[in-house]
Amino acid sequence: MRSTLRRILSSTLAAGFIAMIAAAPARAQEAPYRFDLGADLGMCGYLGEASSSIFSHPGFTADAAMRYIPNARMAFRGIVSVQGISGTTAGMANVLPDMAAYDFTATVAALDLRYEFNFLPYGIGETYKRLSRWTPYLTLGVGVSMSSSGGSTAAAPILPMGAGVKVKLRKRLNFNAEFTMTKAFGDRLDGDRLHDLNQIKTEFYRSTDWYARLTIGVSYEFGERCATCHYVD
Repeated sequence: MRSTLRRILSSTLAAGFIAMIAAAPARAQEAPYRFDLGADLGMCGYLGEASSSIFSHPGFTADAAMRYIPNARMAFRGIVSVQGISGTTAGMANVLPDMAAYDFTATVAALDLRYEFNFLPYGIGETYKRLSRWTPYLTLGVGVSMSSSGGSTAAAPILPMGAGVKVKLRKRLNFNAEFTMTKAFGDRLDGDRLHDLNQIKTEFYRSTDWYARLTIGVSYEFGERCATCHYVD
């Protein structure tokens, strides 16, 4: 389980960086619109000291997002999200000091900026542009989160990473499904009681908290580009 999760995370990061490097010098078709606004709903899970698996205690997540679309192969996306996470140490294989059991519920708000790389030139247009009405994509970003649990609050930098698929429903209307894992560089998303329970440094994937999001959503594009440019002497 641990080695598999490490391989998945390292592969996602490596693929994301490779995709970004490969996309940077490439000449891509311009997208017909510069921006889109969207919203997503889905399921959220937690991975930390009080979790045996990511979705053992699923919660609700929602977000609002805006994209800047420089061309058909990439986008920059700002996201404001909220998620409910929970967990318990009851029934876990690890035994805590004094046989104690802990549980928590928390609300996590996050703001992050992500880069998206489309594997296919995404859009609807003339056939010579070779645009595709669907594409898988990778996403990687940075941000900050604020967690509230048991009367305490804590902030932490975050690193969201994931993959998804986009589908053109109409010229301006998009559907997307996405899975992301978010690394929080702090150990208090689940409250103060669960911070460093064993006073032992553990693996990277458990030494601080994570949360996962599985979402679906829609977005609407706007800000039409000039389709034809005329030179006037």
